[in-house]
Amino acid sequence: MRVLRVLMVASEATPFAKTGGLADVMGSLPGALARLGCDVTLVIPAYREVFAKGLAIEPTGLSFDVPIGTRQVSARVFRSRLPGSQSTVFLIANDECFDRPTLYGGGKDYSDNAERFIFFSRAAMELAARQDRPFDIIHCHDWQTGLVPAYHKLLAQSWPMLSHARSVMTIHNMAYQGLFWHWDMLLTGLDWKYFNWQQMEFYGQLNLLKTGIVFADGVSTVSPTYAREIQRTPGGCGLEGVLASRSDVLRGIVNGIDTTLWDPRSDPHIPRPYSEQDFDEGKYAARVALAARLGHAAPDTRPLVAFVGRLVEQKGVELVVELMGRMGGTGRAHFVVLGTGESGTEDALRRVAGSFPGTIDLVIGFDEGLAHLVQAAADIMLVPSRFEPCGLTQLYALRYGTVPVVRSTGGLVDTVVDTTPETLRSGKASGFVFEAFDAIALEHALVRALDAHSNRDLWSGLVRQVMGQDWSWEASARDYLQMFSALEKRPRPS
Repeated sequence: MRVLRVLMVASEATPFAKTGGLADVMGSLPGALARLGCDVTLVIPAYREVFAKGLAIEPTGLSFDVPIGTRQVSARVFRSRLPGSQSTVFLIANDECFDRPTLYGGGKDYSDNAERFIFFSRAAMELAARQDRPFDIIHCHDWQTGLVPAYHKLLAQSWPMLSHARSVMTIHNMAYQGLFWHWDMLLTGLDWKYFNWQQMEFYGQLNLLKTGIVFADGVSTVSPTYAREIQRTPGGCGLEGVLASRSDVLRGIVNGIDTTLWDPRSDPHIPRPYSEQDFDEGKYAARVALAARLGHAAPDTRPLVAFVGRLVEQKGVELVVELMGRMGGTGRAHFVVLGTGESGTEDALRRVAGSFPGTIDLVIGFDEGLAHLVQAAADIMLVPSRFEPCGLTQLYALRYGTVPVVRSTGGLVDTVVDTTPETLRSGKASGFVFEAFDAIALEHALVRALDAHSNRDLWSGLVRQVMGQDWSWEASARDYLQMFSALEKRPRPS
């Protein structure tokens, strides 16, 4: 049987380097594809933080020069493996590009990010062409790798070994497009004729995400609903026309979760493992541990409503602030918020938490262990996003029997089914969904959830139902494999 060879190209991957959900995807998807029989290789930059983690990384002895504008820039290659997988990880090193305190810049992006990721994209192609066997699929992720499909298509004569491969561009968030000064086009080594409104140019700037979308053989994003939303305003963030023109090869595939890390049956971050058979005991133990962690003598008897995530506009935190201001004095629920983000949002949360001591617990910061504990302890998880390409918080919540309250957008639509008498009878109910992006709509949905929580038999049945769902990466990987196979069968444009 033929083994499909897949090259994944990304700017971050767990456990090597991480700023967000992209790293979690790249830490899990290659292994899931490998378990389906694919031969998967991952290429990422060799950032400073990669070498600071004590991971098993070795030099390959391979180095080569990459043309960047009029310069030749040296690339050195290191090798590792994804934990728990046979997938090789190649790390492309250049101290000038990647030996820095952060991946993309701190509060402000590095001014030379265009040059850094032009170098990385070209180096990834050079590395792929130096392997002993050709790849069938070159799978690129987000704007940092947007040039790879363009290089693959426009400089095919430079890498004849890759001529039969098909390229895929996966969009994880349309809000981040890699927009740069038009003169950075000179660094790409591509002809200026491609700097036009149909291909690489966007209102006078170089747009790397647009480049990837235009030149890739296939395009995907991280949920079917988001795939539809980005083909119209405002979801496309200015690229809706480009995406609509590629609708024949655009597909939405929901992200999975790493069930080796997120599973209440084996989670080391919670005091007592549990399943759908004994979730009451497990959640109560987690509630006791969380209360102690937050400085309470005993857990509150009210339902525990949580928000865990980045404190930014996209996540709808302003709705959570207003909701807690409206409901903090009603006695219907206890709230806990965990996250870090924009300073103004953090201050607003501090003010509302200070107004209702004993009812609202606020933890500003990122704490992986505490995030697991909150997921296990909570009854209800708030995910009121303004937009959400896929979302992982609601998937973690479902796994832990924490019923999500979500806004009807993006991947939230594809993963959470509103609880109604009909969906309860059919066994499809998995949360509470609201439409309008406002605090009153969120409050109505939460009140419906709290009313359901007061019916012990209904709630227990709902929790068991959501915990039995499969949101593992294996399901998502099967969809990717189907997409890769379909691309291979498509005739190449002449």
